Amino acid sequence: MQPIADAVKLIIKEDIIPDESEKAVFWIAPVIVVVSAFVIWVTIPGGDNVVIRNLPLGLFYIIAFAVIGILGLVLAGWGSANKYGIMGGLRSAAQLISYEIPVVLVAAAVAILAQSLDMREIVAQQSSYPYLVVLPLGFVVFFIAGLAEVGRTPFDIYHAESEVVGGPFVEYSGAHWSVFFLAEYINTFAIAALTTLLFLGGWGGPALPDVVWFLFKTYAVVLVVFWVRGTFPRLRIDQLMAFAWKVMVPLSFYTVIIAAVYRFYGLPWWSLTILSSAGLAVAGWIIYRRMAGPARRVAEVQRRLSDRQRSAAGARS
Repeated sequence: MQPIADAVKLIIKEDIIPDESEKAVFWIAPVIVVVSAFVIWVTIPGGDNVVIRNLPLGLFYIIAFAVIGILGLVLAGWGSANKYGIMGGLRSAAQLISYEIPVVLVAAAVAILAQSLDMREIVAQQSSYPYLVVLPLGFVVFFIAGLAEVGRTPFDIYHAESEVVGGPFVEYSGAHWSVFFLAEYINTFAIAALTTLLFLGGWGGPALPDVVWFLFKTYAVVLVVFWVRGTFPRLRIDQLMAFAWKVMVPLSFYTVIIAAVYRFYGLPWWSLTILSSAGLAVAGWIIYRRMAGPARRVAEVQRRLSDRQRSAAGARS
């Protein structure tokens, strides 16, 4: 009953509109965000025949409409006539555009492998093995970029309460405020569904009906999303942007290149697995070295101080 109680509470709460806000922009921004979150589900299949409308360019349609939500967040910050709202809106534009590039490129790599933009055809091409096996780097990049796209922790920079007191949502209340977070949860499940369809073989599986396999895999991805939120701390804005442009974008370009080489030269599937795994291992090693560097330097300084103290004690004795 808790979700129902929360929904009723938010609906009956008063909507407060700032006097200096742009009224039309202030009202239309949450509509843009939630509509863009809903319309992509039109062509996301939950089974071979479980889809509202299957489109030959379904993957293109999903990517195209998913980015419209960025406009709604920017308009929400601008229309609020609040400096924190504007800062949050600009942050959202910078973050979401930056992480949209890896999402698009990895989706393009999957389309290269499947030779189709039809979601059902992409799943059908994974009947022998899921693309997670041959493109593990693409899976990791897509999943991380998807988390950033929906603004989940540790990528919730544009509405960070401790920095910009709510960002583009700071002046919203009641139903309008709840719509933004409804869209966030809808997009979270959309990213989980796309991860399932593009990398985990979709609804493929033995014995059970298609829909059951699809829901099981999607729910497993959602659990990982919630686990990440409860485990990792929020990144700083400079760390977030550096990670996008120095790590995610190069890796996504590498993913497209190896997928194109694999398809053009007709290489065996295990060669793509090796190339992708090697890229993932190298990237992981570099990130580990960068993150462990400060700790190693601190340990080295402490060791030197300890050696000096022992030397001084020996000299006095």
